[in-house]
Amino acid sequence: MLDRENFVGPWAGVPTAWNEDGNFDESTYRRDVRACCQAGAPGVYTHGTTGEFYAMELDEWQAVCRAAVDECRQAGTPVALGVTSTYTLGAVRRARIAAELGADAVQVALPFWMPVADEHVVPFFQQVADAAPGLAVSIYDTMRSKKAVTIEQHREIHERVPQYIMVKSMPGTPGFTPEGCAALSEFANVFVDESAWSELGPHGAIGCASANFYINPKFFLTMFETLRSQDWQRLDSMCSKIKKMGREGVHGLLPDTYHDTAYDRLKGNLAGFLQTSLSNRGPYPSTTEQDVEKVRDWCRREFPEILEL
Repeated sequence: MLDRENFVGPWAGVPTAWNEDGNFDESTYRRDVRACCQAGAPGVYTHGTTGEFYAMELDEWQAVCRAAVDECRQAGTPVALGVTSTYTLGAVRRARIAAELGADAVQVALPFWMPVADEHVVPFFQQVADAAPGLAVSIYDTMRSKKAVTIEQHREIHERVPQYIMVKSMPGTPGFTPEGCAALSEFANVFVDESAWSELGPHGAIGCASANFYINPKFFLTMFETLRSQDWQRLDSMCSKIKKMGREGVHGLLPDTYHDTAYDRLKGNLAGFLQTSLSNRGPYPSTTEQDVEKVRDWCRREFPEILEL
């Protein structure tokens, strides 16, 4: 069972692999999940933005979930399934399926096509949690949902849903601030981007729903060990390298037309850890081999250790 002691660290959010026809490439996806497990990922999760939950049909979603659960079960690695949908019943159905498949947790954001009124926020999360009894619940708090969940709402959700034990806090939400992170950490584990660990670790941040783990698992597991040991000076140096890589080596070299999953596939291919192709689903553009080489050249000059698997 997941609890606040073991729902920690850089959980790998593996990109969904697509073949040349644009269909689910199950063998490649299974290989990538297996590689993350073997590399020591504290957990694997599916269907965040990197996993393109917004770009697949329910049967495809189920196929990805089954593959992830199967590989993680064989490896003894916990797995969380993303169940975000544009409507309550969609999220509830996915949460119910996650429980049937044997997942350890579900991760869910507020529906995002239209804003959810304040009085409906807590009931929404309670309905999703009720559909997956016994599973840990993670809230994906993102401004893509058109609003952030307030500290008071988080607290009420926790009171109604005891299995709510982790929040993935993104920029613009309370957990991505020192004060909010400290407040949320009283009752839930706060996950933020690894680059923010040195800033928010002293206020309780304890993990990441990671799109960086598969650049170089050893580096990010060492970062997590440094976070746990509270060596803030060393951690700040490591965070600075990651920030510089993002600012100069990725966003500074590539067009701003790319989105999360395109960048994340590129990062996973830099040192060759992932086998997934660079292709993501349209209308969102995919990065190219030329893009990968540009960023790889920058890393060779500025951050060579990130390429040393």
